[in-house]
Amino acid sequence: MHHTLVPSDHVEHVNVYGRNGTKLGSIERLMLDKLTGTVAYAVIRTGGLLSTHRHYPIRWSALRYDRERLAYEADATLEELQAGPCELDGDEFDWGDRSRAYMHPNYWAV
Repeated sequence: MHHTLVPSDHVEHVNVYGRNGTKLGSIERLMLDKLTGTVAYAVIRTGGLLSTHRHYPIRWSALRYDRERLAYEADATLEELQAGPCELDGDEFDWGDRSRAYMHPNYWAV
């Protein structure tokens, strides 16, 4: 019997595809709400082998698991991710600070 629980280390590094079928990147980390114990959002790592990696948050509820691809799908495009908050490799970004609202539907709300 298959169940729906998965260890977090099996979610990290799994590919994420946008609504147009293009690979957006992979899940770098999950952000957990300490009070509710639920996943608030995932941080998607984009970029190729020779380019700078960028990191974008996306609401966990905006991702769906595709059993055939063994990947996640998001109702977003790379351009839409780029309209929100971003961290470059080596930058300091407080992923837990949700005090600033972003007007994109795939980001957190205050």
